Amino acid sequence: MPFLGQDWRSPGQSWVKTADGWTRFLDEKSGGYVGDISSFCKKDDHNKENLFNSLNYDVAAKKRKKDLLNNKAKIQYFHQEKWIYVHKGSTKERHGYCTLGEAFNRLDFSSAILDSRRFNYVVRLLELIAKSQLTSLSGIAQKNYMNILEKVVQKVLEDQQNIRLIRELLQTLYTSLCTLVQRVGKSVLVGNINMWVHRMESILHWQQQLNNIQITRPPFKGTTLTDLPLCLQLNIMQRLSDGRDLVSLGQVAPDLQVLSEDRLLWKKLCQYHFTDRQIRKRLILSDKGQLDWKKMYFKLIRCYPRKEQYGDTLQLCRHCHILSWKGTDHPCTANNPETCSTSLSPQDFINLFRF
Repeated sequence: MPFLGQDWRSPGQSWVKTADGWTRFLDEKSGGYVGDISSFCKKDDHNKENLFNSLNYDVAAKKRKKDLLNNKAKIQYFHQEKWIYVHKGSTKERHGYCTLGEAFNRLDFSSAILDSRRFNYVVRLLELIAKSQLTSLSGIAQKNYMNILEKVVQKVLEDQQNIRLIRELLQTLYTSLCTLVQRVGKSVLVGNINMWVHRMESILHWQQQLNNIQITRPPFKGTTLTDLPLCLQLNIMQRLSDGRDLVSLGQVAPDLQVLSEDRLLWKKLCQYHFTDRQIRKRLILSDKGQLDWKKMYFKLIRCYPRKEQYGDTLQLCRHCHILSWKGTDHPCTANNPETCSTSLSPQDFINLFRF
């Protein structure tokens, strides 16, 4: 079968597609023709049609070649490096290219929890996903979520640190799952209902293990916190960013109890987490007519979110739209790569994939 009227036989012969099929004819130089010339399309129209079809095929071929090269480049980029690429196009294209579940799987959160600077960041991210984003994860991402959570619990059981933080995470996740399991007929969870019931039982088992932890005092007979001068003890307390830690520290010894009630200490804590406008809306006076900063703090945390503080965060490059941990270099093509990076809180990370 000839292709678009191209001459594939002897010189001077051409093939034209007609209503009856392909027909051979002789051009003017050969001085003859084969078949009914009246059934042919005009030669000019025929040449225009061939030219138009040829251009369409060229454009389509170039597009397929470009898409193939782009796909190969992206696949190679993901397999060789530890970065996540966020699509620069519309939200629809970005959602189809990289979702929250894909980013959660590709970023190595399992290794991040072993780094004390990133531990609180990962725990906060797990908590936010448990509150509202659990159903947006794929089946693989949900399985990875539970695996990371199990590693977090095992680390806390071994180190006996951040116990309250993980208790709150497990309680948030369990509450969300209780609500989602009741809606199993609406396909809000991926997988069999029995699998999720088993996961909920695992969460209850982890909570019981955390409740059974008995923190033993280390056999250290050197200088303790209460042996330090009062100014140093107060300076250490000022570095605590959670009022609940301050209250717990005050229950250790009577001397620390007195320091934990210091008005200036609670005032700085309120000013660190909240704005002046928020503080003015929640003023509480003590019996002596003074501002009760401690009561104001616990009232403010019920009304407003506290300021989040992390040792290490994810960075987003605004130039090439790459996600990486702070301190990890990537091959940025900008003139000043340092000025293109911005820190992302766990909530900012989730907002990247909201549409």
